[in-house]
Amino acid sequence: MADTYDVIIIGAGPGGYVAAIRAAQLGMKTAVVDREHLGGICLNWGCIPTKALLRSAEIFHYMSHAGDYGLSAQGVSFDIGAVVKRSRGVSGRLNGGVGMLLKKNKVDVIWGEGSIAKAGEVTVKPATKSVEGPPVPAPKGALGPGTYKAKHVIVATGARPRALPGIEPDRKLIWTYFEAMVPKEMPKSLLVMGSGAIGIEFASFYRTMGAEVTVVEVMPQILPVEDAEIAAMARKRFEKQGIKILTSAKVTKVEKGANDVTATIETDKGTQQITADKLISAVGVVGNVEGLGLEALGVKMERGVVATDGLGRTNVPGIYAIGDVAGPPMLAHKAEHEGVICVETIAGMHAHPMDKGMIPGCTYCHPQVASVGLTEAKAKEQGLSVKVGRFPFAGNGKAIALGEPEGMVKTIFDAETGKLLGAHMIGAEVTELIQGYVVAMNLETTEEELMHTVFPHPTLSEMMHESVLDAYGRVIHT
Repeated sequence: MADTYDVIIIGAGPGGYVAAIRAAQLGMKTAVVDREHLGGICLNWGCIPTKALLRSAEIFHYMSHAGDYGLSAQGVSFDIGAVVKRSRGVSGRLNGGVGMLLKKNKVDVIWGEGSIAKAGEVTVKPATKSVEGPPVPAPKGALGPGTYKAKHVIVATGARPRALPGIEPDRKLIWTYFEAMVPKEMPKSLLVMGSGAIGIEFASFYRTMGAEVTVVEVMPQILPVEDAEIAAMARKRFEKQGIKILTSAKVTKVEKGANDVTATIETDKGTQQITADKLISAVGVVGNVEGLGLEALGVKMERGVVATDGLGRTNVPGIYAIGDVAGPPMLAHKAEHEGVICVETIAGMHAHPMDKGMIPGCTYCHPQVASVGLTEAKAKEQGLSVKVGRFPFAGNGKAIALGEPEGMVKTIFDAETGKLLGAHMIGAEVTELIQGYVVAMNLETTEEELMHTVFPHPTLSEMMHESVLDAYGRVIHT
């Protein structure tokens, strides 16, 4: 039957479309259901378009500091409409690319809102919700609403911005990342609530483009999941750029004016009020678990996300979950890899659960921040004896030549075994460098093997080598 599949995936984000392609590669008849955009939040309203915005900000920064490089640029300015248009164009191009990949792999696209009526059966209704405006038209060739059967159903519905009571986004004065990506005009002042990757990236973008920015973080340090030493360096750099930062602080009340918001903020030093043109709420995301029929089927939930066994399987046979809806870390690359593991499990292959301790995290602010594995504090909390190496960007020839001498590479090893426990970086292009340590950790590389690895010169990657050497008292260039 045309409406019967081996696998149906609800959600065409990074996890969903990658799972669909892998299932098709393995010979399974596959369909993916979505209601508004192929590629999901990451491609359309997250990872990709924000990087396009940040690239524009980076170029603007270099143009504004042309004199630092012996160059001259007069009357440097920007058109925020053109900046946004470029960002949306990048997303649009990649959205089309996902559609082509699905077609190439003979994956059917079913357009609408999917739910699981019972194990093995997916009901698709017309789409009623969209990020922007009316429902998005179905892609050419997509199947429509109806009932579809599948031996295996994978839930990959992603997540949405968390809203705090009394500070709900209104899309005019209180923004989520959706509105922050498409400003019609540049705000003169901005209050960012939350200093995780989303909050810090927007703070960095808007500050570089000239807005007065204040970041409020409830935890004692910004970038709470990062190593404390790296986060402290980041804070100094951000404050040097003019970003105001309040930690151990909480927004308790927001009053809206005609064209601005006034936030009441409680800190350990007392209460203060800050008025800004816009407020960006970046206090995390919540899984899209509603309206799928999961509760009626008895699918187990944990902390607002679907509980799985590490291979994507839920407690109900034939129903699986991957990506943000299956819990943290809520990252696109985690979702993609999880999708492959889940599908290979369905195919009877010997898939292995993902080691979440080896999933890298990247924040594309200026300076960039990247990490993998345990922080120094976490390693010590686990009772491990550690050796820690550090190497500054100021000691690297390529960094100095680039005009980027501020930053650091930090590595953490088990003192007894030489196992690489974690790596943490801040500085230019560290989001590209971090994968070297990720590969090393997956290969169970020891400190000795890293010390005997030849790194090319002159490169930023040499700092990775020097940091390892420093952990064992053998650093050369400091």
